[in-house]
Amino acid sequence: MENTGYKGNDSNNHYQKTLDKWINDEKAANEFIDVIGKLWFDKSIELIFLRRQLLDRGASNILHKHSYALNIIKQPLCIQDSLKIAKAMLELDLAPARIDIGRLNSEWLAEHDQYKNLNDFLVQKLNYIVGAKPRSEKTQDVVLYGFGRIGRLAARQLINAAGNGSQLRLRAIVTRSNSDEDIRKRASLFRKDSVHGQFEGVAIEDLENKSLFINGHTIKMITGSNPEDIDYESYGIRNALLIDNTGTARDRVGLSRHLKAKGIDKVLLTAPGKGDIPNIVYGVNQESLDLENETIFSAASCTTNAVVPPLYVIENELGIIRGHLETIHSYTNDQNLLDNYHNKTRRGRSAPLNMVITETGAASAAVKAVPSLKGKLTANSVRVPTPDVSLAILSLNVARETSREEVNEIMRIASLKGTLIEQIRYSTSNELVSSDCIGDSCACVFDSAATLVSEDRRNIVLYVWYDNEFGYTSQVIRLAKHIGQVKSYRYY
Repeated sequence: MENTGYKGNDSNNHYQKTLDKWINDEKAANEFIDVIGKLWFDKSIELIFLRRQLLDRGASNILHKHSYALNIIKQPLCIQDSLKIAKAMLELDLAPARIDIGRLNSEWLAEHDQYKNLNDFLVQKLNYIVGAKPRSEKTQDVVLYGFGRIGRLAARQLINAAGNGSQLRLRAIVTRSNSDEDIRKRASLFRKDSVHGQFEGVAIEDLENKSLFINGHTIKMITGSNPEDIDYESYGIRNALLIDNTGTARDRVGLSRHLKAKGIDKVLLTAPGKGDIPNIVYGVNQESLDLENETIFSAASCTTNAVVPPLYVIENELGIIRGHLETIHSYTNDQNLLDNYHNKTRRGRSAPLNMVITETGAASAAVKAVPSLKGKLTANSVRVPTPDVSLAILSLNVARETSREEVNEIMRIASLKGTLIEQIRYSTSNELVSSDCIGDSCACVFDSAATLVSEDRRNIVLYVWYDNEFGYTSQVIRLAKHIGQVKSYRYY
């Protein structure tokens, strides 16, 4: 029997003491949840914690985030401090912003003796947000063209991130049919998802008005056989960004048909674009866009969004001579449940029963985002019998000697500082498996426990998980905010 170090009443006292502490922490977390809501709905201030969502999260989930901070930033963070900081923010005149209170908490813990008080600390840290005008005064209407796996997740994220409606506004969804039965079925698929769970909100179909009513938002359900024939302006939709989730058209000619419709200004494709369409991995190359003159954009693929951030970091820090990317990818809707004809090789075999080798354009797409990688990468993919979350294995020959410790530290810092903190999640768990990453909003989860470095210290192997549905959709929404020029201030 393990010796706990407690006997008799001492053991009981310790039990009660730790339980009382947890109860006090949970009370603080519930109060914190209330302040989070007030900041969001009254001030358009979204609080996150080390890039993890806090909105619509329970007290235990929030306490877990505070506890896990020790693994990432090497210091424990206290819920009571987060609560004090959030309350103090309520009293400040802040412009709409997305603020990482985990970072503020850690900085207050390390630097509080340098400031007169908490208010002085916040005013100096958030000096470009305090008393400032909103970074953007405009709102952006959004139309979802297609309502499949990515379309429904995009709708969820757009609704959850809407707040008081001052940024992206989901106004319409276009599907092949908008009969009453079709709307009922699509509403049901939106409310309940076998992978991502139930939508935490209100989603009611309004059949009389051919609409969905979701958390106060009235969203028109539109049908049209030809993209150019839909009159969005007749629904009060103007200058909209259309997000095409169908993948039916991937070239400029096909996607330009959307721009002929009344009410559509720009198009964002949720698949790799062909020809001269800019393929963007948000966090890496979005600043290269000509937002004033370009009208068609691509968010590349889920795999490209997962592998480009770590490739970009390693290329900049160590230099990549050559490499191979292998993606172990969950099966997708374009495969067959049972063996049947498919126009691509191997994909006709039953997806739930087989591992299937198939091609991926991740290597060529990565070059579009990081041109210095041209000619250095090969890539392939294996589809496997899981419904969501994929794994990219990056085998790289680097330009200088390194170590496992250095590689992991490079990636840890990249996840905390710089331009890729929304894209890279750093994991220290040696028990991480694919289902643990379902619903992660980052483009990739770097598995530090799996990193390998060869004896010659020049060859490294990185393991990168990614929710190829939710994580990718999060990247799409980030890019949509950039294209619509409705991003708020950031403090990460």
